[in-house]
Amino acid sequence: MLLVDTKVDVHYNNGGVRIMERIPNAVYTKELREEAVKMITEDGLKAPEVARRLSIPKSTITYWVRAAREGTLAKVGSQGKPMSEEQREVARLKREVAELKMERDFLKKAAAYFAKEPTSGTRS
Repeated sequence: MLLVDTKVDVHYNNGGVRIMERIPNAVYTKELREEAVKMITEDGLKAPEVARRLSIPKSTITYWVRAAREGTLAKVGSQGKPMSEEQREVARLKREVAELKMERDFLKKAAAYFAKEPTSGTRS
């Protein structure tokens, strides 16, 4: 079951540290919002931990929790205007481009790693 339309672009610094940049207009399902709120209210996790686990901004998580306490969580996300067929296609293509960029970056790093000459003292 797909719970989130992932909108995260991952980059790597020289030290291999991962930087996650949010791509605008993430679309979260009702089930994901409810599960995130449940992780905080029932499981006792903190909002930053849930945000890290789900790769969702902490502010979004806290907004959902506040909406759930007010009884308006079901309305969250329903205010968006309907998308035209062209807008849906553009959004799909943007997701695909982001995924391909991540794959490309990974393959570049893997190719660089395997292209290194073996160091002395190791088996070849």
